[in-house]
Amino acid sequence: MAKTTTASKEGMAIRTKREIIKLLKQEGALDALQLAKLLGLTGMAVRQHLYNLQEERLVAFEEEARPMGRPAKMWRLTPEANRLFPDGHADLLVSMIESMREAFEEEGLEKMLEIRNRKQIIQYLSKAPSDLPLKEQLEALAHARTAEGYMAEVIDNVDGSYSFVEKHCPICEAAKVCSGLCSKELEMIQQVLGEDVDVERKSHMLTNSNRCVYSIKPKGSAVL
Repeated sequence: MAKTTTASKEGMAIRTKREIIKLLKQEGALDALQLAKLLGLTGMAVRQHLYNLQEERLVAFEEEARPMGRPAKMWRLTPEANRLFPDGHADLLVSMIESMREAFEEEGLEKMLEIRNRKQIIQYLSKAPSDLPLKEQLEALAHARTAEGYMAEVIDNVDGSYSFVEKHCPICEAAKVCSGLCSKELEMIQQVLGEDVDVERKSHMLTNSNRCVYSIKPKGSAVL
């Protein structure tokens, strides 16, 4: 019975740590009390899990000043935690890109990226057609990207624009050795949404952000 109880507690601890990692991936930096509220646990219990995750080098914190009291520890995932999420066969992709570059040089690699970009545009337009209202098209695109591991969502901004947020990049390691992948991603989103929409990348995982964020705004719209 004691062994069963111990195993049960260990299993619960593993599940809780997975939930903490998932929440930090989805929501960005959170303090222990915010996590505790989302998980239905005490702040003390969450802090213990966070310190355990810190020992595993999966989370780290930065102190954030508060109007009253001591600074809060804002916990976030470390780059090491990326291995816990889909990576799109990173090692294979990196190897293929390096082989393509060696065999066909940069010109051949660029041509490959252009072909991939065209196919992506056709694929996404079939799932997020341009005749949909912009928000519906963005939500359909987010659904398609999430199915591929990008953990995408659409946020309504107060000025009438939208933020297209991707919380994970399954091709991040490949993009580190082939920057064209990222530039093509921006180009792809622009072409899927059409010329009547302005698309601007505001945050980028390859520049130490924890997510990629694209500002989406219909051309000619007034900003509040």
